[in-house]
Amino acid sequence: MNIEYSDKKRPTVDQVIELYDNAGLPRPTHDRKRMQQMFENSNLIVTAWDNELLVGVSRSITDWVWACYLSDLAVREEYKKMGIGRKLISLTKEKVGDQSMVLLLSVPTAMEYYPKVGFKKQESSFIIDREQ
Repeated sequence: MNIEYSDKKRPTVDQVIELYDNAGLPRPTHDRKRMQQMFENSNLIVTAWDNELLVGVSRSITDWVWACYLSDLAVREEYKKMGIGRKLISLTKEKVGDQSMVLLLSVPTAMEYYPKVGFKKQESSFIIDREQ
């Protein structure tokens, strides 16, 4: 299997919705317009492709010199445990460079995963939850 990674190739909103649903990523996939806006307003998206099939996405918002918020990391269920998530994170970090940190909020089911791929758990964050 030859997985192609790209920070140029943008998936369609339908490809993203299908991937997120397959991966079990809790996002508002029922709201196509909102999903479209999530991607249009992100300034770093790294994708993984098996031919024309979208198998992974790392979606981030960054200023390129201080902080990069990795908003979404999704890998298609049947492609998990193949290093795709790790590679997407690595390429994201490579794109933002050494001056920028990469931070994220984890879904509960991924709390064990992130320390394995180089993230340190932090106790210094705060959140104002969204209303919808």
